[in-house]
Amino acid sequence: MGILIFSKTCGYRHDSIPAGIAAVSRLARARGLPVEATEDAGSFRPEVLSRLQAVVWLSPIGSVLDPEQRRAFQAFIRAGGAYLGIHAASACEPDWEWYGQLVGARFTQHPPLQPARVLVEDATHPATRHLGKTWLRSDEWYDFDRNPRSKVRVLLTVDEASYEGGLMGSDHPLAWCHELEGGRAFYTALGHAAADYDDAAFLAHLDGGLSWALGPEP
Repeated sequence: MGILIFSKTCGYRHDSIPAGIAAVSRLARARGLPVEATEDAGSFRPEVLSRLQAVVWLSPIGSVLDPEQRRAFQAFIRAGGAYLGIHAASACEPDWEWYGQLVGARFTQHPPLQPARVLVEDATHPATRHLGKTWLRSDEWYDFDRNPRSKVRVLLTVDEASYEGGLMGSDHPLAWCHELEGGRAFYTALGHAAADYDDAAFLAHLDGGLSWALGPEP
């Protein structure tokens, strides 16, 4: 059983994708898991997905799966598969309602790249327990079409008073996890820049998210 990293884009493409592939591959191999990176949506078929524990959606953008591929991925999650969404994964599959439920919320806009203060809301989760109460970093601070708090376990929020251009107000989740239809889903809005994937704290954040998604963990 292995991990698939999926990074197909239709439109804008993040320059950080190659660095992200390399970093997630290292994390998977450190767990003894085989890993493959692809932009081929043809990998979303039952005979491929049945050999996987998790699919990492690494900043894909746009409508990237056809209806048959969507059905195969939904069946993968319902069979207990894991989803790890990174950064622009929330800007993917805009007309697929089920995917919106899986990722938790959809990207709407972001102000210019700038530093901000990230607040650790849940310090017990594998993706956050290595952090202090606050985490100062620069990123694209994503706004979303809704606050997912009522349906997910929020792990990180961003303090909108610490940067300019945020539109979600005093409760602005950035990373969260939840269970859906038998599978596990983890999403983080962080990870815009290539340099993020050399940052030890961010890598521990991703590794903890992967650990939880593969589960079971507290």
